[in-house]
Amino acid sequence: QVQLVESGGGLVQAGGSLRLSCAASERTFDRWTMGWFRQAPGKEREFVGFISRSGGTTYYAASVKGRFTISRDNAKNTAYLQMNSLKPEDTAVYYCAVKSSGSTWDYWGQGTQVTVFS
Repeated sequence: QVQLVESGGGLVQAGGSLRLSCAASERTFDRWTMGWFRQAPGKEREFVGFISRSGGTTYYAASVKGRFTISRDNAKNTAYLQMNSLKPEDTAVYYCAVKSSGSTWDYWGQGTQVTVFS
């Protein structure tokens, strides 16, 4: 069982920045691919991006590419989502998740609210 805890959410004006953190209980954090997702009110959960086990590969949804950056520090068992140039449409609950292989995300965090106002 891997426990994930997101933090860093909050209220920010459009054009601003936030950095989310996802801390994992798992010591062998580098075994897991790390992903970020978000869910806005009344909408389905949306994939934001992921980072590979080593951190050498990242991938982003088109809606955030160029504005969001995912990174990880395996020594600290923590991943990050740096969000710049935020827009009101980025308002959502943001979740981190991990998977060992395949397409199924095995464990999820509880989420952190991000609200962007104009």
